[in-house]
Amino acid sequence: MDFSNLNVLVTGASTGLGKTLCDILHSYGADVIGVYNTHKVEALYDMFKCDISNEIEVKKLFEDVQKRHEKIDVLVNVAALTMDNDIYDKSKEEFMRVLEVNLVGSFLMCKYASLVPELKVIINISSTDASSTYSVLSMDYASSKAGLENLTKNLAQRFPNLKVCALSPNWINTQSVLDMEPNYLKEELKRINQKELLKKEDVALKIIEMIINDDIRSGEIIKMGDVDE
Repeated sequence: MDFSNLNVLVTGASTGLGKTLCDILHSYGADVIGVYNTHKVEALYDMFKCDISNEIEVKKLFEDVQKRHEKIDVLVNVAALTMDNDIYDKSKEEFMRVLEVNLVGSFLMCKYASLVPELKVIINISSTDASSTYSVLSMDYASSKAGLENLTKNLAQRFPNLKVCALSPNWINTQSVLDMEPNYLKEELKRINQKELLKKEDVALKIIEMIINDDIRSGEIIKMGDVDE
């Protein structure tokens, strides 16, 4: 697969799914532009630091990227935050921080990416928690992802010349998931009837398919996993 003429901007690029996606895209020849906030890593592609919930930083990010790269063809919003705890332990500040990163941050990235003339595709990474699996400990996360899916549909209407889609996977074998208390994770998988963790590589390849497959239309929310509705 030759992506040598494709410039892809990916948030959450230093860990988990975001890093796996960047590595695969780089191996395909894409010009990868990674965005991180707190976890800087060495990479073979360009990395930019940015708090995506801060509009001033996002605006500067796009100014800096466009100075160093000819264009941006694709934006993939992977960056997300979870702060799982019970409703009576969850403060307003925690709830708002999750919304600011997962929903508002993705909105800001989409807003400024849409000003780049060459942009063709936006892929937002949602979760089945937005619509079916849920969790009483992560209601802020689920709410942010439900909002992200709604935002995706609205952006598809607002920008008819772009393809704006969302991928909604269930549990993925990222390090943060693998580091969870084993019995809790086992019970969660059982609760939502998920037989095994999705592989990061498979999810990354699905994102790439969504970028290049013209049969996937703007506004679609693509689910991935074996969750029973």
